[in-house]
Amino acid sequence: MARKSSAERANNLTGGFATAQKNIVIQFGNSERKTDDILKAIKEDAVSKGIQDNDFSKVDVYVKPEEHKVFYVINDEVNGSVDF
Repeated sequence: MARKSSAERANNLTGGFATAQKNIVIQFGNSERKTDDILKAIKEDAVSKGIQDNDFSKVDVYVKPEEHKVFYVINDEVNGSVDF
């Protein structure tokens, strides 16, 4: 069995990029939205359509700021959109 490199072991202990705190902001014209806010709006919209919180297994997000919309597909079945 091969030994892990020092960098791999250090990342596993400290977390590395995968566990680093991230803040992503999408800007377009005079508008900006944080990805956390977009995901919250998607979740609220999907739940209002009858999807239970524990039913989420996959969420695909398509941001189209020029249309002021964020489109989403949940579990390859439920489509929707929220305002950007």
